[in-house]
Amino acid sequence: MRAFGLIAVIIVLGVGFYVYQQRATTMAPGGASPTEQIDVTAIRQRLLTIAQTERQYQASNGKYATLEELSSENLLPGGTEQRGYTYTAEIRSNGFTITATPSDPAKRDWPTLQVTESMTVTER
Repeated sequence: MRAFGLIAVIIVLGVGFYVYQQRATTMAPGGASPTEQIDVTAIRQRLLTIAQTERQYQASNGKYATLEELSSENLLPGGTEQRGYTYTAEIRSNGFTITATPSDPAKRDWPTLQVTESMTVTER
């Protein structure tokens, strides 16, 4: 009788865990998985950090820097690839646009993010 009770508890826990996993995936805004939400949030933060570094570089040097220049001066820890995204920069005399594009094939449907000198992150 005890074995039957233990088996029933294990089955109920298994079903509960399965339902929990399904709900966690479908409850995400826009259908995004929790992993995607976490990575995109990290990418947004990274873009803001790079943009702040660009502003500081401009204040010190009178111009915005390429990502290669930032990296060569150890101002871009982690380089131009992180969490399956590749960072590129378009530098203008009066501003910049830093773009994070998914480079991991498993993330090809994830959003591309951009930040400009206004410190506004946008998704496409």
